[in-house]
Order: sequence, then C-alpha cells, then structure tokens
Amino acid sequence: MLFPSSFIAAGTEYATLDRPVAAPYLRRTFVLEQLPRTAQTLICGLGFYRLWVNGTEITKGHMAPYVSNPDHYLYYDSYDIAPLLRVGENVVGVLLGNGMQNNPGGFVWEFDSAPWRSAPKMAFGCELVFVDGSSQQIEGDSGFRCAPSPLLWDDYRLGEVYDARRETAGWNLPGYDDRGWTAAIPAHQPGGKPRLCEVEPIRAERELKPVRIWQEGDAYIYDFGLNSAGVSRLHIRGQAGQTIELYHGELIYHGKFDIHNLHFGEREQYRDTMPQWTQRVRYTCGGGDEVYQPSFTYFGFQYIKVTGITAAQATPELLTYVVMHSALRERGSFHCSDETLNALQAMTRNADTSNFYYFPTDCPHREKNGWTGDAALSVEHMLLNLGVETSLREWLHNIRAAMRENGELPGIVPTGGWGYVWGNGPAWDMIIVHLPYYLYLYRGDKQIIAENAAAMLRYIHYLTTKIREDGLIAFGLGDWCAPLMPPKSPLEFTDTVVCLDLCEKAAYLFGELGLCEQAEFVRAVATRLRQAVRATLVDFDTMTVSGNCQTSQAMAIYYRIFTDSERPRAMAVLLRQIAECDNHIDSGILGLRVLFHLLSEEGYSDLAHEMITKPTIPSYGNWVALGMTSLGEFFDERERRGRVYSLNHHFFGDISSWMIKQVAGIQLNPYRQGVNQLLVAPHFLSRLTFAEATHTAPLGQISVRWERTAGAVSVTVSLPAGMTGSLQLPPGYAFADGSTRKELAAQGTYQAMPV
Repeated sequence: MLFPSSFIAAGTEYATLDRPVAAPYLRRTFVLEQLPRTAQTLICGLGFYRLWVNGTEITKGHMAPYVSNPDHYLYYDSYDIAPLLRVGENVVGVLLGNGMQNNPGGFVWEFDSAPWRSAPKMAFGCELVFVDGSSQQIEGDSGFRCAPSPLLWDDYRLGEVYDARRETAGWNLPGYDDRGWTAAIPAHQPGGKPRLCEVEPIRAERELKPVRIWQEGDAYIYDFGLNSAGVSRLHIRGQAGQTIELYHGELIYHGKFDIHNLHFGEREQYRDTMPQWTQRVRYTCGGGDEVYQPSFTYFGFQYIKVTGITAAQATPELLTYVVMHSALRERGSFHCSDETLNALQAMTRNADTSNFYYFPTDCPHREKNGWTGDAALSVEHMLLNLGVETSLREWLHNIRAAMRENGELPGIVPTGGWGYVWGNGPAWDMIIVHLPYYLYLYRGDKQIIAENAAAMLRYIHYLTTKIREDGLIAFGLGDWCAPLMPPKSPLEFTDTVVCLDLCEKAAYLFGELGLCEQAEFVRAVATRLRQAVRATLVDFDTMTVSGNCQTSQAMAIYYRIFTDSERPRAMAVLLRQIAECDNHIDSGILGLRVLFHLLSEEGYSDLAHEMITKPTIPSYGNWVALGMTSLGEFFDERERRGRVYSLNHHFFGDISSWMIKQVAGIQLNPYRQGVNQLLVAPHFLSRLTFAEATHTAPLGQISVRWERTAGAVSVTVSLPAGMTGSLQLPPGYAFADGSTRKELAAQGTYQAMPV
C-alpha cells in the first residue's frame, strides 16, 4: 500500500500560548456489505493522533506516531483494522493533537516559529481487500467530518486543558448524527519523506499510588516517591464546572512544592505567566464519576500540586502516576553488596527510561529535546542495559537529515533551525560517529555503518575547516556541567581530543566496510590533532595537561595523548589532582565519561568506587544521600549554585557501564573483532563481598557473578552457545596453577586466589 500523501485538517487556526484552539475530532463513516479479509490502514498524524474504529481505540501507544521534523520525515503507523469492522455502517474516529506540528511551549528553541507550524493535520488511507479479490479504498479527504473536542489546548511540553462538559458521547460510534460537523479541508503537504514508524511505541510501564499527601495553603501535594516520567490519571467525582489544576514537579524546595527549575522566562512577555503553564493539566468536571488521562503530553515529576479540590476529594485514589517510556526490552543488569551502587544503578535505569521517548531526551520536563551530546555520552551504557538499537538507528535518520550540506549539525534533533549557532560543537556532534560505533560494537550489524558512512565523512571534512593555525579545534560546548562552571578544562583541549577520538572511531568503522582511503584520511586527521595537543597543551616537564584538572589529565591519558612510556608519570599527576580534591570528582560530562574506566584500567578501582559513592558533595553518592531517585544535571547545585536545575538527566549515567564492564567484568567485543567474543575482567573491589551482572548479547545472555569466599574469590560465568571468551583476573589474584587468564567454558565457576 502506498503512503497516503494528501493531508487534511479541521481548519487553519492553531493554538498559541495566549489563544487556545481545541484539538479536533475527525470521523469518517463507510458501509460494508461484506467483511474484508484485510483492511490495511496507514495514518500520519501531525503532531500526534489517537485512533478509534467503531469506538475501540487501537492507537499503538502514547503520542503516536513519532517526534520529528515533518519537513525531514513523515512517520506513518500501520494497522489492520479488519477484526474491528462489521457489516453495515463503520466509523473511523481520530483525535489530533499539536505535538511538534504546533509547539508554542518550545519557544526557547524557536519551535514556536518553526517553518512547518500549522494546525494539526493528518494523512489517512485504508485499503480493504475482500475474499473475492475485490478491494475498496477509504481516503483521507473531505469525507471526514470535523468538530472541536473537549481538549481545549494541548502542548507537547507544557500540558493540557480539558473541559468534560463539552464531551460528545458516541462521536466515534456508528449511528452518531454528525450533520452539524464540518467537512475536513485540504492541508499543506509537508516536505518530509514518508517512513513507516517501526520503533518501540511509548507505553505505560507501571502505575504508582501516592506515598504521602499533605496540604500546602489551599492546595494538596501528592508525593509518588519516584522522580520519573509519564502522566497522571485523575479520578474524581466532581461537580459540573469544578475546575481542578494539576501542576507536576520534581522538587520540594525549602519545604514547598517548587517548579522554578522547570520553566523558562527568557522572553519578557512570558516571564510572569510561564509558571502558570508549566507541566499543568487544567480539568473542568462534567459532573459525576470521571476519569481523565492526558493524550498528547507527558511530564517529568515526583510531586503533583492539586488545586480546586475539597478536603474530602484529596484521597489517594484521586491521582495515579502512569510511568511511561518507549517500550524497550531489558538487556542488562547489575547488583552488588554496596547499596549505594545498587541505588545508582536503579537511578541510572530510571533516568534512561524516563528520558527515552522515541529517542534519548535531556530531561522529561523542562526541555524534552533530543540533545545530541547527551545521547553520545550515554549510548554505551544504554546499550548495555536496554534494547535501544532500533530506536537509535531510526533517530540517526533524523540526525542525518538535520545535517547541513557543509557538515554542520545542530545540538538538538529534531530542530526547526535552532542549535547550529549555539548548543553544538564536537562534543555534541560526535553523535554522528558514536551512535554507529557503539551500535555496531555491541550489536554487530554492519548495515548501521553503511547507512552513516557518508555523513561521518562529511562531518569530518567539516571539522578540518575548523582547525586553527595552531592545529587545535575550539567551538561549541565543552566539559558541560562540571561541579564549578565554567569548566576548568579549556575548550580547545576537550574539543580537539573529542575530534581525534571520533576520527579514530570513524577510521575503524570505515575499515570494517573496506573503505580504506576514507579510513586513511580520517586517521591522518586524528594524528594531526594528537600532535597539535602534544605540541601546545601538554607540559612534558610536569606531565600536566592544560587546565591542570581531572578532566584534562584523564582524557589525555585515556585517549592516548601520552605514550605508554609517559603514562605512569601522567597517572601520578591525575592521582595527585584527585587527592587534592579529597577524592571528590572535579569533572563535567566529558571527564566523567572516561575517569572511572581509566582508574580501573590502571588498577585504581577502589579509588573510583570511593569517588562515586562518597556521601559528600560533589559525588554520585551525595545524590543517593539526598534521597534522589534519578540522576541530576549538576552535582553541587543545591549548596553552591543557589538554584536547582534538572533532577532527571541521563548524561552522567556511564557509571552503570563502569559497574557492568569494570566491577562485574562483562566486556563484549573487547578487541573489536566481533560481538561473539567476550572478555570477563572483573575488579574485586575491597569494600564489596559480591557483584553480579548480566547482558544479553546477540547470541544470548551472559551472566557473571563474583563472590568472596574463605581466602578466595569465586567467579561464576555463563555464556550463550556459540560465544567464546576468557576470564582475566585483576592484579593481585591468580588461579591455583599460577595463571591469571583462562578460556571460558559455557558454564563454569573459577577460583581466584590472592597472591
């Protein structure tokens, strides 16, 4: 079936922050004299849609079909509606939301002036095939009838306004009289290419009830005990006209519900009104027993402030937290004897899933943007924990579409044009190499390289135009969210090192495709950049890197700015820098992506463990001590910055990779020779009595558990059929025969003795 290309709408007027326009109902009737064998249906809703057939909703998930720039790609969903059809009159009903098509709440990133902005619209087509081979077409045309719905205003980022008094019973059922409705009108066809959406839909994972309710002035505060993402379901027996407002937030600040960290007031005309819109649902009761759950938005929250209810209505049954995210398969796990590490693993998983709505977002409340750098830093630990490859591969289509002809990338995808001037740079643009690299490394699908090879090469050509006379690169964002901003590591250092690393990763990928000339070219760029760093940013007398900080030193060692012979002296400098910070972290997102792995590789896993779990600020352990249930955006915001920023970010989540790879020791494809090879190289942290992890590789599940026994450490490994690997013991341990490395059996337990 061909993608239907004619778009229809209920009208041309669209909502703004100051003027609501109700989401439209669209319905189409058709009569069948016989039941079809199949009834293949394709629908593209811009922005989002909900779909009913004869009153039964069949929408694949929340906020269907996808979040994209419609001038790049138009996403369609496919359904076979034959099982829901009947002889006689049938009805297809659609509710359209604004989504990205009209997102005034995204004014900070200029989505309110996006070139595609319009009233919600859709393309629809259904082909019915009967047992006798005949067929019938149902088109998305003026045969659809339209009327305003009770959803008076909806915004992807801000929330919804709903008036139940305007509900129309039976509007999506046969027999409804729609003679007062208007005919759908033709709408402008966007410029994007049609694609069938095959990524995981957004669905409910679980439901939470409040753990605590208290009164604050004339409002009631509901605490659900978890800072995650989704929507709240309201269940109330109210009076007709009673208006209830639900404000969703993640913060109790100075004892009060607070959303100051969730809204932007950069535009003066919105400074006073913005808090009134932020993560809000306004619901007006129709009278009776009513249930409402938002259709076209989602929120990041732990708390809800409720106004407009009576004390008798403020019950635990009033609100349910519907936790949502893309329906990703679980692929990995970690558990150990240290409850702080266990809490951090759970917090990372929560941050990953609550920030995965078709693709990784930077936060589920304030922005909901696909920040490229955030995802580039998180892709490895996400792949170790979750089945994200299908969704990430699809997002790469959109990233490539956002790339300009000269190779420039925006800092957010999708974008309407924002993010090319500020918010990008090599540490964010590395997404174009990091996603294909880690997807190939962990899943082994060479097609992912082929799809992205041209874009990688174009971007690296672009980088060569940014090389300064001194051989360095410096543009865009650097070691973001360091404990004290601005970051200590200079931009010309972090940018240049990031560029040489992505060049080396690209060279490997080109080599896997047999693109030898391309590999040679980008490898030469990496060599040139490494030489420039060594010539201008390293003091070889002291073995100190420009910035004299943990990020500079750790990145220089990890990315081999120092030679093997220079490495010990450079490590001594890093250890001194860490000690000068009382073994606290002093790095932003770029430094922390490598610091703990480097320490483990150099035999300092206990130090990495201490730095991660210290209960004092700044540290991951401090987040646990504060009772946080997700990862934050800054480590020291509450005490030093005087303001709280996001409490739900995933870009510091590589600690989960460190736990699985370094503590438990699961290192898939360690030599980049294939996903069916495994190295188990655990580090027996002195404060742990056991650690265990799993990861589902393409061949099946790997599991590793080590546990201290009397005078030894017992390591139990299970491999899927067809996988080969070895067990490498850490320094200070050996097997009974004196060796430190053994080939692994499919199932086995091995005893490591201290030496």
